[in-house]
Amino acid sequence: MAEELNIDKLDLKIIQQLMHDASLSYAEMGKKLFVSAGTIHVRIKKLQDAGVVSGMKFQVDLKKLGYDVIAFIGIYLEKSSLYDTVAKDLKRIPEIVRMNYTTGNYSIFAEIVCKDIAQLRAILHDELQKIKGIERTETFISLEESLNRSVTVSND
Repeated sequence: MAEELNIDKLDLKIIQQLMHDASLSYAEMGKKLFVSAGTIHVRIKKLQDAGVVSGMKFQVDLKKLGYDVIAFIGIYLEKSSLYDTVAKDLKRIPEIVRMNYTTGNYSIFAEIVCKDIAQLRAILHDELQKIKGIERTETFISLEESLNRSVTVSND
């Protein structure tokens, strides 16, 4: 029988801190939350073991590294039963950074990051269109990201 996960207000505050700044030390986080570094360590370990949190990532300004094109691709499948196979093939394209199985017009909605339009075109033409099960795609180029934030977690 699976162990029930008991998340309290402190756990939620720790999760919120991690989502805001995962580089904080346990001591710094403990000071902010008025508990010991040891308590933070134990709580984070519990959350990791439960699969609630995993890894730590830094936000990187991709434009400063030469990645100038962010696009979203709506993917129509020939049959919805092909989702698992197509998703597996799409995961092999490193420029695809996010992918969702969706309701509505598209079966899959993917976000792709490229250095330029030529690279985007090459991926669309040379890789995406060759995946069996994809009927067609629609591509939307992002002109500007106006908001990128984490959800505020609470136990309300």
